[in-house]
Amino acid sequence: MPLIKNGHVTTDPWITIPDDMPVPANGQVIVSLERWRADGAELKARGEPVGVRLSSSQLAPEIANDLSHLALIAIEFPSFRDGRAYSTARLLRQRYGFRGELRAVGNVLRDQFMFMHRCGFDAFEINKSDDAAAWHKAMCEISVWYQTAVDVRASVVRRRHYGVAAE
Repeated sequence: MPLIKNGHVTTDPWITIPDDMPVPANGQVIVSLERWRADGAELKARGEPVGVRLSSSQLAPEIANDLSHLALIAIEFPSFRDGRAYSTARLLRQRYGFRGELRAVGNVLRDQFMFMHRCGFDAFEINKSDDAAAWHKAMCEISVWYQTAVDVRASVVRRRHYGVAAE
């Protein structure tokens, strides 16, 4: 699947490894939370970057103690109606200070790009390469925010009362 990172479709250097497959000796791998829990010591010993894929029911506190060992967290969107991944992303960024790649995977819709980005996602697995243009458009569609978020955009209150310029 195409990957949007930093606003551009890019080659994905990560390999997702199913639980029943061996982990290669080299390369950046993404494993399930269950596999990370079972094989974390061996994965760390490889000396290669490791990522964990969370289902929408696996929440931020379940991985919080391991963040220093992870370069990427992929969070699944099983349906456009399931918003748990937004909360997980925001908690990972704000409460737990995760600075690695936060990737939206699964049912990633163009209509939700901006909201995913505001919650802390910086990479998006998409279905079609032409969604990159839609990503750029989505980032510019809304210019006024009523609440703060993980991104650096100023809220309308800060802009109005404190003279903070729009980003």
